[in-house]
Amino acid sequence: MTFALLAGAAYAADDSAAGRVQSVDNALLRSMRAGSSLGAAERYQRLAPVIERAFDLPTMTRLAVGPAWSSFSPAQQRAAIAAFSRLTIASFAHNFSAYGGERFEVDPGVVTRGPDKIVHTQLIRPHGSPIPLTYQMRESGGSWRVIDVYYGAISQLAIQRPDIQASIASGGAPTLIAHLNSLSGKMMD
Repeated sequence: MTFALLAGAAYAADDSAAGRVQSVDNALLRSMRAGSSLGAAERYQRLAPVIERAFDLPTMTRLAVGPAWSSFSPAQQRAAIAAFSRLTIASFAHNFSAYGGERFEVDPGVVTRGPDKIVHTQLIRPHGSPIPLTYQMRESGGSWRVIDVYYGAISQLAIQRPDIQASIASGGAPTLIAHLNSLSGKMMD
């Protein structure tokens, strides 16, 4: 049994997926260190290019929306991706806005599971338990990009999915897009 588990997971000490996550962690740390000297909008502007490079936001949007995605028009799909992207970036800008001596540690032992790579990190706090962050990554356009983030054992997409489904059920793509934009707007206030 142990052999079967090890055969399904390959480890790499130097991995481009881990490097991609390290670039996100570095940007978050810069945002945290800037703290109150930056407003939410400026943190957003600084984090946006890093997150857009590191995350496969179109795939994340499609996965979060689920089966209803195929019923969206191409214009609605583009608008949903834009709204989901804004919400993702706004969430990082909102949640990583102050510094108190924290640091990130990226585990160099990247795990390969099927088409995906799993990169484990921790946000180390000087006064408190480490916060585990796990990035699920998939190759897209020749580079590894994040398709989900786990806080502990909880998937970001799994948390968002019921809210997204409820918005779609109440008014389809237009209601979902308006809801996502409203949520990101509240985080940026």
